[in-house]
Amino acid sequence: MAATFASKCSRVGRSLWGGLGNNLSGLLSASHETACNHFLSQLVLEILQQQRTFIQMRTVLKVVDNSGAKKVMCIQALKGKKGARLGDTIIASVKEAYPNGKVKKGKVVYGVVVRAAMQRGRCDGSEVKFDDNAVVLVDKQGQPIGTRVFGPVPHELRQKKHVKILSLAGHIA
Repeated sequence: MAATFASKCSRVGRSLWGGLGNNLSGLLSASHETACNHFLSQLVLEILQQQRTFIQMRTVLKVVDNSGAKKVMCIQALKGKKGARLGDTIIASVKEAYPNGKVKKGKVVYGVVVRAAMQRGRCDGSEVKFDDNAVVLVDKQGQPIGTRVFGPVPHELRQKKHVKILSLAGHIA
């Protein structure tokens, strides 16, 4: 895509300045090509910044329940995957916590990913993605530690057998 855009830019520059003579045309088309190349590099940079990836090691996630933690950092995605997606269980370390919560800073906990910035396709052809990465903390049996879940939660959690989280959620997306 980038190569075709660059060739179109150079062709447009040459066609615009073709009648002005060889020296002036070469100078102007060269400056136009550098402008196109600069624009292309900016475009590629923006695309790379918007690229969404799995939730992997050292990803900081927001905690959206009332267990007492604010932010956690993913240590490992369970089931031997390279990363976690919606509904997957992770092991995380608590990085920020409220003073009187059930979970303290530095504790290693399990969590279920309830919002992910990476898009996921649905059966009907639509795709779901969120603005942030969020997790609900659970115990080893998979039961939520908190008693409330804040924000939207996708209904794909039902397929992953996290019905208790869905029942605590205020809004199912």
